[in-house]
Amino acid sequence: MISMRPYLLRALHDWIVDNELTPHLLVNAEHDQVEVPTQYVDNGQIILNISPMAVQELTLNNDWVSFTTRFSGEPFSVFVPIVAVLAIYAKENGKGMFFQGEEYEKENSLSSKLPPPPPKRPPRGSKPVLRLVK
Repeated sequence: MISMRPYLLRALHDWIVDNELTPHLLVNAEHDQVEVPTQYVDNGQIILNISPMAVQELTLNNDWVSFTTRFSGEPFSVFVPIVAVLAIYAKENGKGMFFQGEEYEKENSLSSKLPPPPPKRPPRGSKPVLRLVK
């Protein structure tokens, strides 16, 4: 099953922008596939402003968040795997959503390896009952 995280991320981004607020992402910058300027990383995390005024070519797909922006006037292409997104929220009021760190990884890695659960059986002693309805 596909994770809900990218869908929630897109929905919250749209909601924040529609309310004329500033969407920010909290990212685990220590994830091995994250590409952000390391000089702005604090305690293994980075906060990214992803408002339409701050970024160009924003892509929020099921696997990645990517965009081009400027840090201290220098252009930079940012790539963040969805698993590294820890939160999306509005800067002005803090409303948004925090995601559990390993939820997405477990969902995508384990579900593809485990067999489907066995079908549920009715409890012993119960028999189907048919009634004639006229």
